[in-house]
Amino acid sequence: MKERVLTGVIAGAGFLGIIILGGHLFAAVIFLVATVAMKELLAMKEIQTFTARAFVGFFLMWLLFIPEPYINVEWIPFERAELFLLMIIVLLALTVLSRNKWTFDDAGFTVLASVYVGYGFHFFHYTRTIEDGLLFVFLILILVWSTDSGAYFAGRKFGKRKLSPSISPKKTIEGSLGGVILAIIMGSVFMLIFPLFANWFVAVLFMLTVSLVGQLGDLVESAFKRHYAVKDSGNVLPGHGGILDRFDSLMFVMPIIYLLGFI
Repeated sequence: MKERVLTGVIAGAGFLGIIILGGHLFAAVIFLVATVAMKELLAMKEIQTFTARAFVGFFLMWLLFIPEPYINVEWIPFERAELFLLMIIVLLALTVLSRNKWTFDDAGFTVLASVYVGYGFHFFHYTRTIEDGLLFVFLILILVWSTDSGAYFAGRKFGKRKLSPSISPKKTIEGSLGGVILAIIMGSVFMLIFPLFANWFVAVLFMLTVSLVGQLGDLVESAFKRHYAVKDSGNVLPGHGGILDRFDSLMFVMPIIYLLGFI
């Protein structure tokens, strides 16, 4: 427990400092974090880091993650989405050219993993760069962390009905509701100080979305680990597991709030 708390305090303080600084340093750190997250996903499928299969996965993820100002290269004859689609076609062709050593399952996993990680961290970086981006990032972090804490303590105190026992046996419906309630309370306090939205209806809708989608993201990562029979996604953070274990909620939240027009 002491190791977990110490790691959380040091890593959390350092990460918040980098978010505040923003700029190239923030972009570089998020690039590194995304790369480690992709490495952890590949490891779940027993794909070694320094192999051609892994490189394809990293390349696709980087293609989706890298922010616009860093990828505006005029000599590339394709848009980002077009190049990504071309790579998918190449991956499918490899299932034939490799005589099924590279399988359809490999291709599907690689594409899905790259989208999951790449877009999750792409929109996390994007949010920091918009107007009031720092406040939005802090609000989202507060909502995600409050949801985790509220779900944990409400689940321990009141938890009876299982939320998704086949994926995460310890999570309960009561815990989930407790997480949502604490997130709205903490988010409302933040909004009283920093009114980021024009009205409270939109603000509450935003808080509900982040809290519920964050919990869904946590369950998705739990489903990954259960499917591949691993306890933690990695051991980068002593006492906390891997990068995916810490960023699973954010990776789901960021693309969704972008698609819904909140940012």
